Amino acid sequence: MLERILKLEEIKEDSLFLWGSRQTGKSTLLRTLFPNAKLYDLLKTDVRMAFQMRPAQLREECEMLSEGTIVIIDEVQKVPALLDEVHWLIENKGLRFILSGSSARKLKRSGANLLGGRALKCTLFPLVSAEIPDFNLQRALNNGMLPRHYLTENPTKRLNAYIGDYLQQEIIEEAIVRKLDSFTRFLQVAALSNTEIVNFTNIAQDCGVSAKTIKEYFTILEETMLGFFLPAYTKVVKRRVIQSPKFYYFDVAIANHLLGRLPLQQGTDIYGHALEHLIIQEFRAYLSYKNIGKPLRFWHTQDNKYEVDAVVGDAEIAIEIKSSASVTSYDTRGLKAFGEEHPDAKLVIVSREERPRKLNGIEIWPAKQFLKQLWAGEMV
Repeated sequence: MLERILKLEEIKEDSLFLWGSRQTGKSTLLRTLFPNAKLYDLLKTDVRMAFQMRPAQLREECEMLSEGTIVIIDEVQKVPALLDEVHWLIENKGLRFILSGSSARKLKRSGANLLGGRALKCTLFPLVSAEIPDFNLQRALNNGMLPRHYLTENPTKRLNAYIGDYLQQEIIEEAIVRKLDSFTRFLQVAALSNTEIVNFTNIAQDCGVSAKTIKEYFTILEETMLGFFLPAYTKVVKRRVIQSPKFYYFDVAIANHLLGRLPLQQGTDIYGHALEHLIIQEFRAYLSYKNIGKPLRFWHTQDNKYEVDAVVGDAEIAIEIKSSASVTSYDTRGLKAFGEEHPDAKLVIVSREERPRKLNGIEIWPAKQFLKQLWAGEMV
């Protein structure tokens, strides 16, 4: 069994919401970390139906527990009314809850009690390289980093089932969209936009729906944790910059699977997009797990001459991700331009080179070594 970095040590003092996309390993993590906790699994039909009919049953059962007892409610979004009972039990019985789920959308849209700051928010991401002994970069790019997908030789059937389950359970079951065929088309068009700056109007034209609908569709992907936006670094020093965000599916394999682009071939543009996606995915998890309160953004000038894939904090580190096995001065143009405006920034290129080196003051790292440095705390 792989050991996860997230330990949820905050439960010693606070209750927690634990969010994470389906199959990131939330249930396994909770059972591993808290084998003696009181557990309610709302995926079990009988448990869910009992609480749907009578939410007060949770309070009646938990009133028998000792102060400080940890109670886990898995897939809490399936019965939002339970949160009123959780609120009462935290306040009056001193119990600590871990409320896990794959989507906060249903809770938000139903007006459920989100506990008014009485529960901290934690996120479990897909696997990261530091959790995998003998991490295989090529496998990660092709299989993705969901545990069941990374650990199999051929994840195609599992990816098919995963995306099908998402559509059925998150979209159909919750009646989020009226036209499933339009949303399915949108998922593929969004895959074409993966790692790219989002143009809602163009995507709307490709899908045959309004730009307003496309914005709502992207909101659905965010709230069901299937995708995320990477905002632009908008501080203007010299050059005018783009304000629109980039979009990424939550796991590197999702976009390529939707577009039938597997297996990836080194040296192609598609491979380069996948490498960028994986590095951003790992950086996002690192900043969250280590509780580093610094935003992750990208920088792109309006004239399209210069771009930097990742900017951490207030221009503290700027990272360009290249799939080239031999980085040249031409590849450093974006970082040089960024460095002119932010001279204190650490400038880094992640690549397929075999050994680290410096070129014109810019650090060049092989991807696997970069990830080791990142998780060792040497990058940020």
